[in-house]
Amino acid sequence: MEDIQQTSGDIYAIVLAAGKGTRMKSARAKVLHEVLFAPMVSHVMDSLVEIGAHSVVVTGHQAEEVEAALASYKPIFIRQHEQLGTGHAVLATETALADKKGMALILCGDTPLVRPQTLRQMTEAHIKNKNCLTVMTTVLDNPANYGRIVSDEAGEVLRIVEEKDASAQDRQIREVNAGMYCVALESLFAALHHVGSDNAQGELYLTDIIEIIKKDGARVGKFVCLDKDEILGVNSRVELESANSIMQERVNKDFMLAGVSLVGSSSIFIEKTVSIGSDTSIMGNCYITGKTVIGPACKIGPFCNLCDCQIAAGSIVLPFTNKII
Repeated sequence: MEDIQQTSGDIYAIVLAAGKGTRMKSARAKVLHEVLFAPMVSHVMDSLVEIGAHSVVVTGHQAEEVEAALASYKPIFIRQHEQLGTGHAVLATETALADKKGMALILCGDTPLVRPQTLRQMTEAHIKNKNCLTVMTTVLDNPANYGRIVSDEAGEVLRIVEEKDASAQDRQIREVNAGMYCVALESLFAALHHVGSDNAQGELYLTDIIEIIKKDGARVGKFVCLDKDEILGVNSRVELESANSIMQERVNKDFMLAGVSLVGSSSIFIEKTVSIGSDTSIMGNCYITGKTVIGPACKIGPFCNLCDCQIAAGSIVLPFTNKII
Protein backbone atom coordinates (compact mmCIF):
# COMPACT_ATOMS: atom_id res chain seq x y z
CA MET A 1 0.00 0.00 0.00
CA GLU A 2 1.42 3.37 -0.96
CA ASP A 3 1.63 6.29 1.45
CA ILE A 4 -1.63 8.08 0.70
CA GLN A 5 -2.43 11.39 2.33
CA GLN A 6 -5.89 12.92 2.22
CA THR A 7 -5.71 16.36 0.62
CA SER A 8 -9.16 16.89 -0.91
CA GLY A 9 -12.10 15.11 -2.49
CA ASP A 10 -15.73 14.28 -1.89
CA ILE A 11 -17.01 12.77 1.34
CA TYR A 12 -18.63 9.34 1.12
CA ALA A 13 -20.33 8.56 4.41
CA ILE A 14 -20.69 4.88 5.30
CA VAL A 15 -23.44 4.47 7.89
CA LEU A 16 -23.47 1.13 9.70
CA ALA A 17 -27.11 0.24 10.39
CA ALA A 18 -27.25 -3.54 10.09
CA GLY A 19 -27.30 -4.62 13.74
CA LYS A 20 -30.19 -6.12 15.65
CA GLY A 21 -29.49 -4.44 18.98
CA THR A 22 -30.22 -7.31 21.36
CA ARG A 23 -29.86 -5.14 24.48
CA MET A 24 -32.87 -3.08 23.37
CA LYS A 25 -35.03 -6.15 24.10
CA SER A 26 -37.17 -5.29 21.10
CA ALA A 27 -38.62 -6.84 17.96
CA ARG A 28 -37.76 -3.61 16.13
CA ALA A 29 -34.35 -2.89 14.61
CA LYS A 30 -32.29 -0.76 16.99
CA VAL A 31 -31.72 2.17 14.63
CA LEU A 32 -35.48 2.57 14.13
CA HIS A 33 -36.12 3.37 17.78
CA GLU A 34 -37.04 7.02 18.05
CA VAL A 35 -35.07 9.87 19.57
CA LEU A 36 -37.19 13.03 19.77
CA PHE A 37 -39.90 11.77 17.40
CA ALA A 38 -37.61 10.39 14.68
CA PRO A 39 -35.68 7.12 14.16
CA MET A 40 -32.26 7.56 15.73
CA VAL A 41 -30.52 6.84 12.43
CA SER A 42 -32.35 9.74 10.77
CA HIS A 43 -30.52 12.20 13.05
CA VAL A 44 -27.24 10.78 11.74
CA MET A 45 -28.49 11.22 8.18
CA ASP A 46 -29.56 14.81 8.90
CA SER A 47 -26.02 15.63 10.03
CA LEU A 48 -24.58 14.09 6.87
CA VAL A 49 -26.93 16.11 4.69
CA GLU A 50 -25.72 19.29 6.39
CA ILE A 51 -22.07 18.58 5.56
CA GLY A 52 -22.85 17.60 1.98
CA ALA A 53 -21.78 13.98 2.21
CA HIS A 54 -22.80 11.23 -0.22
CA SER A 55 -24.30 8.44 1.90
CA VAL A 56 -24.03 4.66 1.75
CA VAL A 57 -26.10 2.83 4.36
CA VAL A 58 -25.30 -0.75 5.31
CA THR A 59 -28.45 -2.61 6.36
CA GLY A 60 -29.02 -6.14 7.61
CA HIS A 61 -31.51 -6.85 10.37
CA GLN A 62 -34.97 -5.71 9.17
CA ALA A 63 -33.26 -4.23 6.13
CA GLU A 64 -36.49 -3.43 4.28
CA GLU A 65 -37.90 -1.47 7.22
CA VAL A 66 -34.67 0.48 7.75
CA GLU A 67 -34.38 1.27 4.04
CA ALA A 68 -38.01 2.43 3.91
CA ALA A 69 -37.41 4.77 6.86
CA LEU A 70 -34.40 6.34 5.11
CA ALA A 71 -35.70 6.33 1.53
CA SER A 72 -36.22 10.11 1.47
CA TYR A 73 -32.48 10.66 1.97
CA LYS A 74 -31.80 8.68 -1.24
CA PRO A 75 -28.62 6.94 -0.07
CA ILE A 76 -27.07 3.88 -1.66
CA PHE A 77 -28.23 0.84 0.33
CA ILE A 78 -25.94 -2.16 0.79
CA ARG A 79 -27.19 -5.37 2.41
CA GLN A 80 -24.93 -7.15 4.90
CA HIS A 81 -26.51 -10.58 4.93
CA GLU A 82 -24.31 -11.89 7.74
CA GLN A 83 -23.21 -9.65 10.60
CA LEU A 84 -19.53 -10.57 10.89
CA GLY A 85 -18.21 -7.37 12.42
CA THR A 86 -17.72 -3.71 11.60
CA GLY A 87 -14.87 -4.43 9.18
CA HIS A 88 -17.07 -6.88 7.29
CA ALA A 89 -19.87 -4.29 7.13
CA VAL A 90 -17.61 -1.64 5.60
CA LEU A 91 -16.09 -4.18 3.21
CA ALA A 92 -19.59 -4.82 1.87
CA THR A 93 -19.56 -1.30 0.37
CA GLU A 94 -16.42 -1.92 -1.71
CA THR A 95 -18.22 -2.53 -5.00
CA ALA A 96 -20.40 0.57 -4.60
CA LEU A 97 -17.39 2.79 -3.87
CA ALA A 98 -14.75 1.09 -6.03
CA ASP A 99 -14.60 3.90 -8.61
CA LYS A 100 -14.88 6.77 -6.11
CA LYS A 101 -12.08 9.03 -4.95
CA GLY A 102 -11.98 11.09 -1.80
CA MET A 103 -12.75 10.35 1.82
CA ALA A 104 -14.80 7.69 3.55
CA LEU A 105 -16.50 9.00 6.69
CA ILE A 106 -17.52 5.93 8.66
CA LEU A 107 -20.03 6.15 11.50
CA CYS A 108 -22.77 4.15 13.18
CA GLY A 109 -26.51 4.58 12.85
CA ASP A 110 -26.95 4.40 16.62
CA THR A 111 -25.08 7.66 17.38
CA PRO A 112 -27.88 10.23 16.94
CA LEU A 113 -26.22 12.97 18.99
CA VAL A 114 -23.22 13.64 16.75
CA ARG A 115 -23.43 17.21 15.46
CA PRO A 116 -22.81 18.17 11.82
CA GLN A 117 -20.30 20.82 12.89
CA THR A 118 -18.28 18.15 14.69
CA LEU A 119 -18.21 15.95 11.60
CA ARG A 120 -17.23 18.96 9.51
CA GLN A 121 -14.41 19.84 11.91
CA MET A 122 -13.18 16.26 11.85
CA THR A 123 -13.11 16.05 8.05
CA GLU A 124 -11.34 19.42 7.85
CA ALA A 125 -8.73 18.31 10.41
CA HIS A 126 -8.25 15.07 8.48
CA ILE A 127 -7.42 16.99 5.32
CA LYS A 128 -5.40 19.73 7.04
CA ASN A 129 -3.19 17.18 8.78
CA LYS A 130 -2.79 15.16 5.57
CA ASN A 131 -3.85 11.99 7.32
CA CYS A 132 -4.62 8.72 5.61
CA LEU A 133 -6.85 7.79 8.56
CA THR A 134 -8.31 9.87 11.38
CA VAL A 135 -10.16 8.33 14.31
CA MET A 136 -12.50 10.30 16.55
CA THR A 137 -11.77 9.88 20.27
CA THR A 138 -12.92 11.29 23.56
CA VAL A 139 -11.98 10.88 27.21
CA LEU A 140 -14.49 9.30 29.60
CA ASP A 141 -14.49 9.00 33.36
CA ASN A 142 -16.00 5.54 32.95
CA PRO A 143 -14.70 4.02 29.68
CA ALA A 144 -16.35 0.60 30.19
CA ASN A 145 -17.64 -1.07 27.00
CA TYR A 146 -15.64 1.21 24.70
CA GLY A 147 -12.55 0.35 22.68
CA ARG A 148 -9.43 1.95 24.19
CA ILE A 149 -7.03 4.19 22.28
CA VAL A 150 -3.48 2.92 22.80
CA SER A 151 -1.03 5.77 22.12
CA ASP A 152 2.72 6.24 22.32
CA GLU A 153 4.50 8.76 24.54
CA ALA A 154 4.00 11.49 21.93
CA GLY A 155 0.24 10.87 21.89
CA GLU A 156 0.26 9.23 18.46
CA VAL A 157 -2.34 6.48 17.98
CA LEU A 158 -0.82 3.02 17.86
CA ARG A 159 -3.93 0.85 17.85
CA ILE A 160 -7.43 0.40 19.27
CA VAL A 161 -8.12 -2.43 21.67
CA GLU A 162 -11.71 -3.64 21.98
CA GLU A 163 -13.06 -4.10 25.49
CA LYS A 164 -13.32 -7.88 25.19
CA ASP A 165 -9.71 -8.14 24.03
CA ALA A 166 -8.26 -5.56 26.44
CA SER A 167 -5.78 -6.42 29.16
CA ALA A 168 -6.20 -5.11 32.70
CA GLN A 169 -3.68 -2.38 31.85
CA ASP A 170 -5.51 -1.44 28.63
CA ARG A 171 -8.76 -1.08 30.55
CA GLN A 172 -7.23 1.68 32.66
CA ILE A 173 -7.03 3.88 29.55
CA ARG A 174 -9.74 6.57 29.57
CA GLU A 175 -9.38 7.75 25.98
CA VAL A 176 -11.86 5.77 23.93
CA ASN A 177 -12.82 5.13 20.34
CA ALA A 178 -15.94 7.07 19.30
CA GLY A 179 -16.53 4.69 16.39
CA MET A 180 -16.18 7.40 13.73
CA TYR A 181 -13.39 7.51 11.16
CA CYS A 182 -12.15 9.43 8.14
CA VAL A 183 -10.19 7.24 5.76
CA ALA A 184 -8.77 7.86 2.30
CA LEU A 185 -10.83 5.62 0.03
CA GLU A 186 -7.70 4.55 -1.82
CA SER A 187 -6.44 2.90 1.37
CA LEU A 188 -9.61 1.75 3.11
CA PHE A 189 -10.45 -1.42 1.20
CA ALA A 190 -6.85 -2.43 0.65
CA ALA A 191 -6.39 -2.40 4.42
CA LEU A 192 -9.67 -4.22 5.08
CA HIS A 193 -8.57 -7.12 2.90
CA HIS A 194 -5.72 -7.69 5.37
CA VAL A 195 -7.94 -7.73 8.48
CA GLY A 196 -8.27 -11.11 10.22
CA SER A 197 -10.76 -12.48 12.73
CA ASP A 198 -8.38 -13.73 15.42
CA ASN A 199 -10.08 -12.02 18.36
CA ALA A 200 -12.49 -12.73 21.21
CA GLN A 201 -15.57 -12.34 18.99
CA GLY A 202 -14.24 -13.98 15.83
CA GLU A 203 -15.20 -10.90 13.81
CA LEU A 204 -13.53 -8.55 11.35
CA TYR A 205 -12.78 -5.46 13.42
CA LEU A 206 -12.69 -2.20 11.49
CA THR A 207 -10.31 -0.88 14.13
CA ASP A 208 -7.59 -3.27 12.92
CA ILE A 209 -7.00 -1.10 9.84
CA ILE A 210 -5.16 1.41 12.05
CA GLU A 211 -2.19 -0.90 12.60
CA ILE A 212 -2.26 -2.05 8.98
CA ILE A 213 -2.19 1.49 7.60
CA LYS A 214 0.53 2.56 10.05
CA LYS A 215 2.72 -0.41 9.09
CA ASP A 216 2.54 0.76 5.50
CA GLY A 217 3.93 4.13 6.52
CA ALA A 218 0.77 6.19 6.08
CA ARG A 219 -0.24 8.84 8.60
CA VAL A 220 -2.85 8.02 11.26
CA GLY A 221 -4.16 10.80 13.46
CA LYS A 222 -6.97 11.45 15.91
CA PHE A 223 -9.68 14.05 16.35
CA VAL A 224 -10.68 14.56 19.98
CA CYS A 225 -14.40 15.28 20.47
CA LEU A 226 -14.74 17.52 23.51
CA ASP A 227 -18.49 16.94 23.96
CA LYS A 228 -18.80 13.41 25.35
CA ASP A 229 -22.54 13.34 24.65
CA GLU A 230 -21.94 13.30 20.91
CA ILE A 231 -20.37 9.86 20.86
CA LEU A 232 -23.14 8.18 22.87
CA GLY A 233 -24.06 4.93 21.18
CA VAL A 234 -27.62 3.85 21.94
CA ASN A 235 -27.64 0.17 22.87
CA SER A 236 -30.34 -0.02 25.54
CA ARG A 237 -33.57 1.65 26.61
CA VAL A 238 -31.62 3.50 29.28
CA GLU A 239 -29.27 4.99 26.70
CA LEU A 240 -32.25 5.70 24.44
CA GLU A 241 -33.82 7.86 27.13
CA SER A 242 -30.49 9.61 27.75
CA ALA A 243 -30.22 10.44 24.05
CA ASN A 244 -33.81 11.65 23.97
CA SER A 245 -33.26 13.98 26.93
CA ILE A 246 -30.05 15.42 25.50
CA MET A 247 -31.62 15.99 22.08
CA GLN A 248 -34.67 17.65 23.64
CA GLU A 249 -32.44 19.94 25.70
CA ARG A 250 -30.48 20.93 22.59
CA VAL A 251 -33.55 21.73 20.52
CA ASN A 252 -35.21 23.66 23.32
CA LYS A 253 -32.06 25.64 23.99
CA ASP A 254 -31.84 26.67 20.33
CA PHE A 255 -35.43 27.91 20.42
CA MET A 256 -34.84 29.87 23.62
CA LEU A 257 -31.72 31.48 22.19
CA ALA A 258 -33.85 32.48 19.18
CA GLY A 259 -36.31 34.36 21.39
CA VAL A 260 -38.89 31.73 22.40
CA SER A 261 -39.84 31.38 26.08
CA LEU A 262 -40.18 27.80 27.30
CA VAL A 263 -41.60 27.72 30.81
CA GLY A 264 -40.72 24.35 32.33
CA SER A 265 -38.55 23.46 29.35
CA SER A 266 -37.64 20.00 30.66
CA SER A 267 -41.25 18.92 30.11
CA ILE A 268 -41.63 20.48 26.64
CA PHE A 269 -40.92 18.27 23.63
CA ILE A 270 -40.45 19.96 20.26
CA GLU A 271 -39.56 18.17 17.04
CA LYS A 272 -36.70 19.58 14.95
CA THR A 273 -39.11 20.18 12.06
CA VAL A 274 -41.17 22.77 13.99
CA SER A 275 -40.95 26.54 13.38
CA ILE A 276 -41.67 29.00 16.22
CA GLY A 277 -41.61 32.79 16.03
CA SER A 278 -39.88 35.02 18.57
CA ASP A 279 -41.70 36.34 21.64
CA THR A 280 -43.88 33.23 21.73
CA SER A 281 -44.19 31.59 25.13
CA ILE A 282 -44.90 27.90 25.67
CA MET A 283 -45.91 26.44 29.01
CA GLY A 284 -44.90 23.03 30.33
CA ASN A 285 -46.02 19.55 29.30
CA CYS A 286 -46.50 20.39 25.62
CA TYR A 287 -45.74 18.19 22.61
CA ILE A 288 -45.18 20.12 19.38
CA THR A 289 -44.42 17.97 16.36
CA GLY A 290 -44.47 17.55 12.61
CA LYS A 291 -44.57 20.63 10.38
CA THR A 292 -46.19 22.83 13.00
CA VAL A 293 -45.61 26.54 12.43
CA ILE A 294 -46.21 28.91 15.34
CA GLY A 295 -46.07 32.61 14.59
CA PRO A 296 -44.49 35.28 16.78
CA ALA A 297 -46.00 36.56 20.04
CA CYS A 298 -48.20 33.50 20.62
CA LYS A 299 -49.09 31.97 23.97
CA ILE A 300 -49.31 28.17 24.15
CA GLY A 301 -50.91 26.94 27.35
CA PRO A 302 -49.77 23.83 29.25
CA PHE A 303 -50.66 20.27 28.23
CA CYS A 304 -51.15 21.04 24.53
CA ASN A 305 -50.41 18.53 21.77
CA LEU A 306 -49.84 20.29 18.46
CA CYS A 307 -49.03 18.28 15.33
CA ASP A 308 -48.86 19.81 11.83
CA CYS A 309 -50.67 22.91 13.10
CA GLN A 310 -50.55 26.46 11.74
CA ILE A 311 -50.78 29.03 14.56
CA ALA A 312 -51.09 32.67 13.45
CA ALA A 313 -49.10 35.47 15.07
CA GLY A 314 -50.49 36.65 18.39
CA SER A 315 -52.71 33.59 18.90
CA ILE A 316 -53.48 31.95 22.24
CA VAL A 317 -53.84 28.17 22.54
CA LEU A 318 -55.85 27.27 25.60
CA PRO A 319 -54.53 24.76 28.16
CA PHE A 320 -55.37 21.06 27.74
CA THR A 321 -56.82 21.74 24.28
CA ASN A 322 -55.85 22.73 20.77
CA LYS A 323 -58.45 25.51 20.81
CA ILE A 324 -57.09 28.77 19.44
CA ILE A 325 -58.38 32.20 20.38
